[in-house]
Amino acid sequence: MIPFEHEARTDDVVVRVGSAFLENQSDPRIPRFTWAYRIGIENIGTFPIKLISRHWVIVDGNGHREDVKGEGVVGEQPLIGPGMNHQYMSGCPLPTSSGMMVGDYEMMDVSEKGYGRMFPVDVPAFRLESPQSLRTKR
Repeated sequence: MIPFEHEARTDDVVVRVGSAFLENQSDPRIPRFTWAYRIGIENIGTFPIKLISRHWVIVDGNGHREDVKGEGVVGEQPLIGPGMNHQYMSGCPLPTSSGMMVGDYEMMDVSEKGYGRMFPVDVPAFRLESPQSLRTKR
């Protein structure tokens, strides 16, 4: 299990993230470097929320930026009740041995009182580092 390394809190939603380099899915000759990342979303509020969409900003080691937007996460739009959390794993390939990701989720209040109210939730920035990138920094 990938440990959480970074955390961001937006109002009553806490997002934690950790990443790990996947050497067995990477090949510097292509070049292709792959990471897995684990996300935990905790609702510390008093009403249920639903994750509607995501927006990732992915920057490779050359500074090339890619914006990725879409519905839900890994094919789901999870409902997260008060005091509950949702976790998922995903991955990111890059053509460079390092990079970074940051983003946000669009959440919806699904309580009777606030049903339909949309609000953004920050995902903390995290580095994507391979053993190769760490060796070249020395």
